[in-house]
Amino acid sequence: MLVNFYEKPGCANNTRQRRLLEAAGCRVLAHDLLSEPWTAERLRAFFGDRPVAQWLNPAAPRVKSGAVRPQTLDAATALALLLAEPLLIRRPLIEVAGWRTVGFDAAELERQLGVRFASAAPDGCSRR
Repeated sequence: MLVNFYEKPGCANNTRQRRLLEAAGCRVLAHDLLSEPWTAERLRAFFGDRPVAQWLNPAAPRVKSGAVRPQTLDAATALALLLAEPLLIRRPLIEVAGWRTVGFDAAELERQLGVRFASAAPDGCSRR
């Protein structure tokens, strides 16, 4: 099964998550989330019905500093901000056969992909 995995290159947590997918038998195609030519429509598809605040990476420097407050953003403003500053996008973004999600929810991924992970990877930055 081919998993498109949009990550921040060099992110240790994304590397661990990608390796878990590979160890579970998935073929992972890694993409640089920061240089991907996103459109609002394409990016929005990864977020499903999640609250807007969950679209943003809580470990991003501008979120941590309070310069960007995810809980105050509406969908249109958040999308514009994410397109302008991809570092703010929560990661990884995962796409498999038309199904998309944001973050690494191991239980959801096991259910959707029909795999079992040997161990769980956290869904957050290891440097928080």
